[in-house]
Amino acid sequence: MSPLGPVGERFAHHGFEIDTHLVVPEASFAAPNIATTFPDARDYDVLVPLGAPWGAWDDACIGRWLLPELDWLGDAVRDGMPVLGICFGGQLVARALGGSVAPGPKGEIGWTAIWSDDASLVPEGPWFQFHYDRWQVPPGAVELARNPVASQAFTVERTLAVQFHPELDAAGLQGWLDWGGAAKVREDGQDPEVMLAQTRAVEGAARQRTFALVDAFLARVAGLVPGA
Repeated sequence: MSPLGPVGERFAHHGFEIDTHLVVPEASFAAPNIATTFPDARDYDVLVPLGAPWGAWDDACIGRWLLPELDWLGDAVRDGMPVLGICFGGQLVARALGGSVAPGPKGEIGWTAIWSDDASLVPEGPWFQFHYDRWQVPPGAVELARNPVASQAFTVERTLAVQFHPELDAAGLQGWLDWGGAAKVREDGQDPEVMLAQTRAVEGAARQRTFALVDAFLARVAGLVPGA
């Protein structure tokens, strides 16, 4: 499971109690096409779907839970539930609302700057990226950020979707590297140990960017806390 890192820390700062739902347990990692029951979204104030090592387009690999999650998340957004979709979670929002998700021309792995139309809501980074896919923004959504590889953020209803990983810190990256990420980093022509050292060096500044992102989402998009 991906740790919530500074995203969870900032939600807790604002008084939210955090409940996590792990879709694919460790024992099913090699065969992830399992069934799961999603909680009733009405029991929550906000949903934060996170990343996954599979594609949000890959029905053949994970369709037994992917298709139900798309229905669950799409209904939540359309019903006015605030959602912060992160990486795979943002791709889910795009697909659930009539956009699309497909493999991109190249993956993005590592710390990356983005171009934001509203840096007070989505700062320009650098943000950590670890993905191979990209979305097409769904109808009615407003794209907020992008880079030359992929769209990076959009809003729709009371939802913000981001392609990058604001929750990532050094401890989280260490877990990803241990679970097969190191090989993918090397395949991308990079050194995982250098990437981890860089993450340790920049995580203080990245944490503050994440706090600003969460604060702006909760105040300006979700309407759950007073604005500054």
